[in-house]
Amino acid sequence: MNDDVRNIVLGVVAAGVSAALGWLARTFLWRRGLRRKQAFFGLPDNSESLLVVNRDPAASEPAVHRFDVFALLELSALIKECGAHLQVVTQDAVHQGVGERTEFCVGGPASNRRMLAHMAAMLPGVRVNIDPEPGPDRGAFQIGTERYRMDPGVTEHVLLARLVPGERREARPVFLFCGQRAIDNQAATRYLARHHERLARKYGTRPFVLLLKVVSSQSYGPDVVELVADVTRAAQAPLPAPADPAASTTRPAAS
Repeated sequence: MNDDVRNIVLGVVAAGVSAALGWLARTFLWRRGLRRKQAFFGLPDNSESLLVVNRDPAASEPAVHRFDVFALLELSALIKECGAHLQVVTQDAVHQGVGERTEFCVGGPASNRRMLAHMAAMLPGVRVNIDPEPGPDRGAFQIGTERYRMDPGVTEHVLLARLVPGERREARPVFLFCGQRAIDNQAATRYLARHHERLARKYGTRPFVLLLKVVSSQSYGPDVVELVADVTRAAQAPLPAPADPAASTTRPAAS
């Protein structure tokens, strides 16, 4: 074998080894990213998850708002990426506890009884005004001592929470998407889809409650979302008693 042939063979071998190492490295990084995502969502391979959807309060018959349907599609894609299975159920058809399966609960407490129960049990520091009568506080959030009103189509808010029920380390998480309007629910699911890697690096598998602001949804839809604050501590601490009669018009989520 002359030098030219030897160099060609060595070049081919080196290229093959480099390609194999590159493939192995990419596969390792992909698998590590997948395991991190599965841990964050509580969705190991072939696990089961639950998508709880609310009803459209504006419809005369049981129906799901189109923005909530879009939210379910966003979540379905995340679940499939984790290699898990999903079951979609309506808020009035769920009769089981929490922690056995990862749960994604969509919709405010006025239209989703499951959300009402979760907030009463795990977010005692949050109240949502579910009074159907028009007024400046309609749909407002109270978190601790702060109140967040909405200006429909201009400035709205949504809670995105990852909660772990009880003290069991093996319990699966519950994700809440509680918006002042249906489009805000979709905004929160889209925010989670875009930022779950950053959230996983920051929080790991710990609980968190984030308050997000949806900016100019009448123009930008669910795409422009800003993080207002991490309100985990305030949301999980019991609310103080109202200091004045006007404060009592904001109904507790557990009522």
